[in-house]
Amino acid sequence: MATLADSFLADLDELSDNEADVIDEENLDVDQMEEDGDLADIEVLNYDDLDNVSKLQKSRRYIDIMQKVEDALEKESDVTNKGVVLEDEPEYQLIVDCNALSVDIENEIVIIHNFIRDKYRLKFPELESLVHHPIDYARVVKKIGNEIDLTLVDLEGLLPSAIIMVVSVTASTTSGKPLPEDVLQKTVEACDRALALDSAKKKVLDFVESRMGYIAPNLSAVVGSAVAAKLMGTAGGLSSLAKMPACNVQLLGAKRKNLAGFSTATSQFHVGYIEQTELFQSTPPSLRMRACRLLAAKSTLAARVDSINGDPVGKTGRSLREEIRKKIEKWQEPPPAKQPKPLPVPDSEPKKKRGGRRLRKMKERYAITDMRKLANRMQFGIPEESSLGDGLGEGYGMLGQAGSGKLRVSVGQNKLAAKVAKKFKEKSYGSSGATSGLTSSLAFTPVQGIELSNPQALANQVGSGTQSTYFSDTGTFSKIKRT
Repeated sequence: MATLADSFLADLDELSDNEADVIDEENLDVDQMEEDGDLADIEVLNYDDLDNVSKLQKSRRYIDIMQKVEDALEKESDVTNKGVVLEDEPEYQLIVDCNALSVDIENEIVIIHNFIRDKYRLKFPELESLVHHPIDYARVVKKIGNEIDLTLVDLEGLLPSAIIMVVSVTASTTSGKPLPEDVLQKTVEACDRALALDSAKKKVLDFVESRMGYIAPNLSAVVGSAVAAKLMGTAGGLSSLAKMPACNVQLLGAKRKNLAGFSTATSQFHVGYIEQTELFQSTPPSLRMRACRLLAAKSTLAARVDSINGDPVGKTGRSLREEIRKKIEKWQEPPPAKQPKPLPVPDSEPKKKRGGRRLRKMKERYAITDMRKLANRMQFGIPEESSLGDGLGEGYGMLGQAGSGKLRVSVGQNKLAAKVAKKFKEKSYGSSGATSGLTSSLAFTPVQGIELSNPQALANQVGSGTQSTYFSDTGTFSKIKRT
């Protein structure tokens, strides 16, 4: 029989064998990666070299599409004679490729922007927090270079005057140092490449804009050809734009705004290319966010109509634009004026109102009692009792149930009952005043109960009235003779 120590040793040997197998498998995977060339590519990749980071401009696809775009811009297209660009035509395919290429150019500009920031951070680390847009950042970096005193650098036209002032003040207190000559050369080259990509993107958007009236007539009718081309280029095509919700269409092309500590009262956030439309610019500032949401919603509808080629003429887009214009005009209408209320006719008799003392008395007389209220009420989850049982007959509701409170709630005397009680109280309830042994001086009244009356009070009335004639001690019966 093996001891406990022997079993532990056996488990330890098995564990060491498994670890050796895992190490062998890992070595095998590494060898396989080296054979495939993946690891070699990772080792060769150098982030200091711009050509290894940005490869779009040297790709065959980029060169071919840009050449086709330049040729198409030089010569007028024949789509004006056809009216609609069909999907199987090379012109339509070139537009789709241009939309995809514009998205790739945007991503490439972001990559180059990160490269420029990493290099220029040693010289001016605060600049990236002051200038957010990649193209503006590249222009400013190329303009400043290794200059220490920014008062000698003319940034007019590149940035707003408020941002220029903040950049100048920040540069005077920065902790950065001048860049080496080779690093500065790579940074300037990256700036030139970013600016070249931006100009290529504008050229692509100009080509798509010139064809937007035929590929997306409804969207162009709503927001204009220039904005429609930018929306399609950023979204990655007409089909991608049609699948996008309106809240995302509103943010296409939105930039991160830096106000440098100034007021945010007049700045529009969460607005992209739609702010460049004519309808948005003609709207008052207080209504522009509502107009932006409305434009994004109607643009999405127009893009969905164009994606299925539902209205090649663009009638739907024009009707949507007219609807947007009417709604914006409706928002700007002043509220209706308050109508003057005429004064009442002087010395006029008051109108006869329904109700009155008689109606109030009738309501008090026929008012529902608390017992009837309980009978009309049912408790949730508890069956009510009935007069015949098993739910037959008249139901008792909450009468007599546990938790229903009193069977009958006593209420105060109403005005009608008080008046009747006062009348009975004023009425005298005494004895007849007779002195026979069968009479009593106690009187029973409905108000005070038993009442003791004075028998001598009516002594002076004896001998008068009917008692002096019919019930007199000296009187006799009259004998009437019949004839």
